[in-house]
Amino acid sequence: MTNQDHLQATIDDIVQVGRGILAADESAPTIAKRFKAIEVESTEENRRAYRALLLTTPGLGAYISGVILFEETLAHTTDDGTLLPAAAWGQKIVPGIKVDKGTVPLPLSPGDLVTQGLDGLAQRLQTYRNQGARFAKWRDVYPVDQHLPSVLGIAANAEMLARYAAACQSEGLVPIVEPEILMDGNHSIERCAQVTEAVLHAVFHALYRHHVALEHMLLKPSMVLPGNEQSKAAPEAVADATLRVLRRTVPAAVPSINFLSGGQEPEEASANLNALNQRGAASPWRLSISYGRALQQPALHAWGGKPENIGAAQQALLKRARLNSLAMRGGYTPEMEND
Repeated sequence: MTNQDHLQATIDDIVQVGRGILAADESAPTIAKRFKAIEVESTEENRRAYRALLLTTPGLGAYISGVILFEETLAHTTDDGTLLPAAAWGQKIVPGIKVDKGTVPLPLSPGDLVTQGLDGLAQRLQTYRNQGARFAKWRDVYPVDQHLPSVLGIAANAEMLARYAAACQSEGLVPIVEPEILMDGNHSIERCAQVTEAVLHAVFHALYRHHVALEHMLLKPSMVLPGNEQSKAAPEAVADATLRVLRRTVPAAVPSINFLSGGQEPEEASANLNALNQRGAASPWRLSISYGRALQQPALHAWGGKPENIGAAQQALLKRARLNSLAMRGGYTPEMEND
């Protein structure tokens, strides 16, 4: 198979009706924070046990087509010794890998952040591919206020995302391009829309410059939302604002838009996704998910670090995955939360 064949096969396995991506790629500090909330120590064994719980959930593959893993997880196994990427693929869930190295302040541009990790990326991608990964993810973040992100911040991050995506495709891995507009602050939904439009314009111009094949990538954007210090917007308002920006910026060649949940509560993320699919039914892209906490939070709290709670935790994960699958079809209602 050629590189193009590998890329297309991965797209075909991930982009499917009613199936989305589980983001289980929390960095060491992030998962430590999640575990602290349930009074569980973030040891390597606890992280292995928790991620094994997620990937061995019976029936998960009916609703989840891909999983983003953290680097250490590629070498972890289930209790019976099966490597976790293989356990995922056993349910036809495509394994992927987070490859960025986190954010640092952008020099001489106060308030802007830029993501690290391009040094040695091609070699790391080859290693990850040999360990079973078929796609990768890189996240850039954009703080929002009256002046941020700056023109420089938008341009610098677009360039990083495009260089990462080109490296992935050259190594036969599908890139997930994640420009996250942060919810932190008191900005309006209109300001979020303005920033999102500017960011996505810059990202796709950079992808074009770097010869990235849009048919062989996935976009993981944030929804257009007011800042978390503002009142929440109705799902219909979120959907209308988000779709307006996407139609102005995202080429039809992109096969799927897999939204991040970005701090939304699980029920809120499902309701907003449902509205997007109801109001965007004629969109050229599939409107799906790449949710982390909005899928995992109920399962994490049900588990609590106790082996006897694994079944309950898996049922909590399966419920959220099923409800989001319905939302991908525009068939979710809040009443379903009580089922």
